Amino acid sequence: MIKNKLNPEIVTTYFNELFPHAKCALNYSNGFQLVIAVMLSAQAKDERVNQVDAILFEKYPSIESLANANIEEVTNILKPLGLAKRKAQNVIAIASRFSSLNLKEVPNDENFLLSLPGIGLKAKNVILIELFDVQVFPVDTHVYRVSYNLGLRSKKDDPYKCELKLEKYFKKYRFKLLHHQMISFGRNVCKAISPRCEICKLHAYCRHFLK
Repeated sequence: MIKNKLNPEIVTTYFNELFPHAKCALNYSNGFQLVIAVMLSAQAKDERVNQVDAILFEKYPSIESLANANIEEVTNILKPLGLAKRKAQNVIAIASRFSSLNLKEVPNDENFLLSLPGIGLKAKNVILIELFDVQVFPVDTHVYRVSYNLGLRSKKDDPYKCELKLEKYFKKYRFKLLHHQMISFGRNVCKAISPRCEICKLHAYCRHFLK
């Protein structure tokens, strides 16, 4: 049981010390490319998505060219990510949606984003926070794990409940940097396998360490 109470200022101060310039790990040149990259990142590492995106956007540099792309060719490009056929269908469908509406920019509209194939709650929040600095807190596997270890959510909480608790807990802070810092912390310190508890300054508050 965690006996010490973790103040949000303790977390943010430590994260600022570790990752003062944390940012989105996905490469993109515009909002549309971010939407595609976020969709492709489902069950795939960001580094691999960046490699594949570079090939995809070089071959199809515009929304229109991607909307009219051959699905077999797109599928072949996306094979390293897994679920290539479904993701290729989503890529072309998203591009077709933008093209049909003559959209050059991504709307700041969560309902529109959720209507796109392959864009769920987490992906929608990633797009909103990255493009528009909206006060939402996307919950990926790293954020979900770190939140539990630090006692910021209960074991039974799903990602949505976790998101609500994080937004309430960190309500006085801007979420964009903090979100990327928590991801970096989960990747580099509070790792799923072989967490680096020996260097972590938050282990006095950590369920994993105290267990």
